Amino acid sequence: MQLATEGQEIQTPEDAIKDPVVLEFLGLPESRRLVESELEEALISNLQHFLLEMGRGFAFVARQQRLMLDGDHFYIDPVFYHTLLKCYVLIDLKAGKLTHADLGQIQLYVNYYDAERRAEDDNATIGLILCADKNDAVVKYTLGEASRQIFASRYRLHLPSEQELAEEIRRELRQFSNNDDTDLRRSRD
Repeated sequence: MQLATEGQEIQTPEDAIKDPVVLEFLGLPESRRLVESELEEALISNLQHFLLEMGRGFAFVARQQRLMLDGDHFYIDPVFYHTLLKCYVLIDLKAGKLTHADLGQIQLYVNYYDAERRAEDDNATIGLILCADKNDAVVKYTLGEASRQIFASRYRLHLPSEQELAEEIRRELRQFSNNDDTDLRRSRD
């Protein structure tokens, strides 16, 4: 009821990150040949639509921001600042399935930003990988339970079909059911 009357309250990073992110407004075909630079170019060209899809509080800061570490160059795709969470949000775009190496890469960016760019009154930097597909177990075991700064969200170039929506609801219900079972076991212990 609170959500219906007051809108979404954004207090934690989890409140601000969507999964999946629907990028239908880009007009890109679903293709195995999609490359990250094309995806980024389409997002920047449609920045207003992208910001609306991401939700409240996102402000654009930079594109392809270069980091130089002991002579090695790295480039962060788009960089945002979240005005409600008061933190930087670094986005890494992946045209394919998420890998553990991708998670390590975004962790590098987040660690750098926290050490070198974050102001005293900023909260911890958030890293978000937008990928075509992901394995939740790879995310869980690569990041561990301690990581609250890195997120991996799937993107969709088209709205899901009715069948895909039904499967997603079943998946979410299984996840909630598993979480309830875990909480119940913890309370008994």
